[in-house]
Amino acid sequence: MNVSLRIALLQLHCRQQKADNLAMIEGHLRAAAAAGAQLVLLQELHNYHYFCQQQHSENFQLAEKIPGPSSAYLGDLAKELDLVIVASLFERRAAGLYHNTAIVLERDGKIAGRYRKMHIPEDPGFEEKYYFSPGDLGFQPIDTSVGRLGILVCWDQWFPEAARLMTLAGAEILLYPTAIGWDANDTDDEQQRQLEAWITIQRSHAIANGLPLASCNRVGYEHSPTNPSAGIEFWGHSFICGPQGEFLAKDSSSGEALLLADIDLQR
Repeated sequence: MNVSLRIALLQLHCRQQKADNLAMIEGHLRAAAAAGAQLVLLQELHNYHYFCQQQHSENFQLAEKIPGPSSAYLGDLAKELDLVIVASLFERRAAGLYHNTAIVLERDGKIAGRYRKMHIPEDPGFEEKYYFSPGDLGFQPIDTSVGRLGILVCWDQWFPEAARLMTLAGAEILLYPTAIGWDANDTDDEQQRQLEAWITIQRSHAIANGLPLASCNRVGYEHSPTNPSAGIEFWGHSFICGPQGEFLAKDSSSGEALLLADIDLQR
């Protein structure tokens, strides 16, 4: 295992079309590799706009098998650029069985492992229980050439038990692909409280478990498919912190960003 690990987070404003998003991700992966990154974390469900704002059966057509087209595309880039990539996909496991799934692509382009999101939210604008079955793989780290990765997804980040179980199973870093934002109807004070709670709970996981942690959130406004006057403003603020919760890199805006940090795994 490397003593020092350079990690990159891609905080992006998703486009509507999968091909456009993958092309955008490719460009940022190349920039991350040129900057010396060894591990790249992508945001949650990065192939599309956040389709879970509404319940629509046609959205199941967006799901794909794993292995499948997206894992192959990103796997080719992982091999070419000598990167370990954590991606987030809408998995079609079988007819009528779908998951919100993170996959890890090793430097040889192969899938090193996957994690299926365990905690599935059901809130206005976040209708995920309509689309995703809870994961069945447990909280198991994934062994890679850059260490043992504890992958969790978005709403999992509010549960200290998830981070603890990953740590007890041997994770060496906690990684959270995320899609979280504000309801425009909330007051400015409430929005600020939500953001600060989101940052604080994740830093607490790092501190409680003595592990570095990275959280990658999307940015930008995405309108509701059925109500153009409603939608979610994804707040960004992706960050990387050390085992005492200290910030190693953070973005204090809601704009697109490539974040880089060197993590001392020996510490």
